[in-house]
Amino acid sequence: MAVGKNKKVGKKRKAGGRKIVDPFSKKEWYDVKAPSAFPIRQVGKTMVTKTQGTRTSREGLMGRVFEVSLGDLKPAGEDDAYRKFKLKVEEVQGSSLLTNFYGMDLTTDKLRSLVRKWHTLIEAHADVKTSDGYLLRIFAIGFTKRRPNQIKKTSYAQSAQTRAIRRKMIDIITKEASTVDLNELVVKFIPEIIGREIEKATEGIYPLQNVLIRKVKLLRAPKTDIGKLLELHGGADAHAAAVAAHDTGKPVEEVKAKKGKKKAAADDE
Repeated sequence: MAVGKNKKVGKKRKAGGRKIVDPFSKKEWYDVKAPSAFPIRQVGKTMVTKTQGTRTSREGLMGRVFEVSLGDLKPAGEDDAYRKFKLKVEEVQGSSLLTNFYGMDLTTDKLRSLVRKWHTLIEAHADVKTSDGYLLRIFAIGFTKRRPNQIKKTSYAQSAQTRAIRRKMIDIITKEASTVDLNELVVKFIPEIIGREIEKATEGIYPLQNVLIRKVKLLRAPKTDIGKLLELHGGADAHAAAVAAHDTGKPVEEVKAKKGKKKAAADDE
């Protein structure tokens, strides 16, 4: 095509078109904090678009769910990395996000490694309400175990034994979960206390091994109590210090130390 026929051909594009803006310049970072039931509370960081007009950064953060391995929530937790906890953001505190328990699961490779030939797999689940009003569906799993000096190749439980074990599982799950609040229940999930209780209780029916709480689903939660949530994360003083640190740009420890000195001076007077 001749150059003269098409006016666009041969012309250079004018410089200074649309300015390219780095999208990260409109974001701000927040620390994700796990409840005090976990030894390591710093989960990680997340970003959100800064407040613009009627859309606030808080709206973009509330309700976010983070899935964290237990190996990252406790020191030397490599052996427990197969257990995954879901944490939901329920409050924004300065530059920190306060989370609460939202569910638990096992990794797929761990579940598949437990399944064996010549053994019976037994599963049970129960809907339980904790003392502070959280409705949870808890799933348990267990496997039959070879008895000492067993000659027979298979370790199959009879259907009546399976039913009896399933009833025991449901009874123990209900008893252990309904008498405590959510935070105390999470503390039981970390070292697998409920699984060991089931193992002991079913010894007389048929010996079990690898008894685990396979999954926990949060079905219904009461209205968020900010006071109780702050208690899970170190109390109201920690909340005030974190907000002040966010406003002033100083570390939380420095703000806490300053408040402590002021309080001591007031007591002396």
